[in-house]
Amino acid sequence: MTKPMNKPVMTQLPHVLKRIRLELARSKEFPNGSATHGYEFVAPLDANGHIDPALWRRYREHCGVRRFWGDDEEVGHLLHKPGGPEHAQWVFDYAGKAEYDDESGYRFGAHSFRAGDYVSIRDEGGEMHTFRVAAVTSAT
Repeated sequence: MTKPMNKPVMTQLPHVLKRIRLELARSKEFPNGSATHGYEFVAPLDANGHIDPALWRRYREHCGVRRFWGDDEEVGHLLHKPGGPEHAQWVFDYAGKAEYDDESGYRFGAHSFRAGDYVSIRDEGGEMHTFRVAAVTSAT
């Protein structure tokens, strides 16, 4: 008698998780913006396109980020640092524990993430950059 084969279990990400692509907007250094400088990250968005902190807590292990900057690339996680409604921050963390490499989204909690919107991120050196939301797709 042969044993039935176990079928592999396919994991599927929740529908609320979205893949958000940010591309560098026009700047002095890049007058036409740049599709080769930016971020791609996964986050739970509510119906208005805002990052949902409660759903992030539930699915945080799936909320990764990839920073692409020309030929350089870094991979990390989207973190929500405490501080209440006024002072909480969404940050991209690449080292897991060190804070020197964190990049913070300016008012990410208040901004919607819809194609064509603009957001700002303060890089690890403290410089603020503006990005255009190039795409928002299902993370599944």
